[in-house]
Amino acid sequence: MAKKEALIWNEEFETMPRPELEKLQLERLKKQVAYVSERVPFYKKLYADAGVSADDIKSLEDITKLPFTVKQNLRDHYPFGMYAVPMSEIKQIHATSGTTGKMTVTCYTENDMGVWAETMARVYTSAGTTSNDMVHNAYGYGLFTGGLGFHLGARTIGAAVVPVSGGLTKRQITIMQDFGTTVLVATPSYTLVLAEAAEEMGVDVKDLKLRIGILGAEPWTPEMREEIEEKLGIEAYDIYGLAEIIGPGVSVECPYHCGMHIPEDHFIAEIIDPHTGEPLGYDTPGELVFTTLTKEGLPLIRYRTRGRTMLHAEKCECGRTMVRMEKVRGRTDDMLVVRGVNVFPSQIEHVLLSFDAVEPQYMIYVDRAKDKLDTLEVHVEASDELFAQGAEQIQEVEKKIAKSMQETLVVGAKIKVVEPKSIERSMGKARRIIDKREVGF
Repeated sequence: MAKKEALIWNEEFETMPRPELEKLQLERLKKQVAYVSERVPFYKKLYADAGVSADDIKSLEDITKLPFTVKQNLRDHYPFGMYAVPMSEIKQIHATSGTTGKMTVTCYTENDMGVWAETMARVYTSAGTTSNDMVHNAYGYGLFTGGLGFHLGARTIGAAVVPVSGGLTKRQITIMQDFGTTVLVATPSYTLVLAEAAEEMGVDVKDLKLRIGILGAEPWTPEMREEIEEKLGIEAYDIYGLAEIIGPGVSVECPYHCGMHIPEDHFIAEIIDPHTGEPLGYDTPGELVFTTLTKEGLPLIRYRTRGRTMLHAEKCECGRTMVRMEKVRGRTDDMLVVRGVNVFPSQIEHVLLSFDAVEPQYMIYVDRAKDKLDTLEVHVEASDELFAQGAEQIQEVEKKIAKSMQETLVVGAKIKVVEPKSIERSMGKARRIIDKREVGF
């Protein structure tokens, strides 16, 4: 492969020899375990029950002595029960949707905001962004970490940022034209919507100054990357984020596009067997697990992401020594990502079961429409009483369910109430999800 220009934000840490990096990780891991044991009642009890403490961590391999943390722990201690600092030290709060409408809440102290700024500065720099760029930020602002995370990173490297957020697509094209934005940050699907809007407006994308796209928050294929790069004339970079860990900034590609670099001075990444919990090491597919090393507000130790991928530790041609993670290939749980929003079938079931007019027999269909946006459709069986009332009453129920679904999921779903006993029954575990997006990695 030809040598490419590779910018690095923090040479000291991003190119640190691995023996030195691992020594730093061990020091920070011991300190973090002692920190949560003292400050977070959940961890104090968890480690007491397991009979482990910071003193048992003699090497990085000893991390396996520590029990896992899972998303349910965050839900059980909603909203602030897992925080390690008093609320007076919390400077920013974000949240993601939960399985039954209860959110997963994350937070940042002043120091955490600094860590986030640092990891996002690395993201932008890895993708070739500098202080000379103008960033068009089409990620959503609000409780979702995307918009504000990318905003923070752009400010940190000294780039100008245009906080457009989502929607009003044709106006966004006009802004790109008039402002001369050079870097686009958005979901891959919305990026293609922007490309199609430009075509409809008669705007030649070659006349735009865009040169880079940093795209994430949803699964996307190599084919979609090619289409995006061709239609917008940009180089597309993949990014991975997780609100519980930091938000966007957990990993990002470099110009060699051979995996996403993880800032290991802030996070330890592991791959485990999702069934046994045993460590699998590098170059082996399994479940991704993260430990935060520098977070103060909501530190998490051995947090199971439920995402399936693999890690590679060889030094990259870009000069970074940090491990690289491949695209997440799927999940070990049933969570779906629809237009960047986490959706659990249990959320959908929760809504459906609140309506007496329908039966608890349903199917969930996820697809990607011609405009490249994900679609969510739910088929649910009518009760005998509702079906007997006819089409008009069925349509009224569909509207009511759709409204409730929107309020719960924060993403729209098409509801179709179907004839009683028309959904195929399963003799074993019910198959309730059909994902037609054909996402491959």
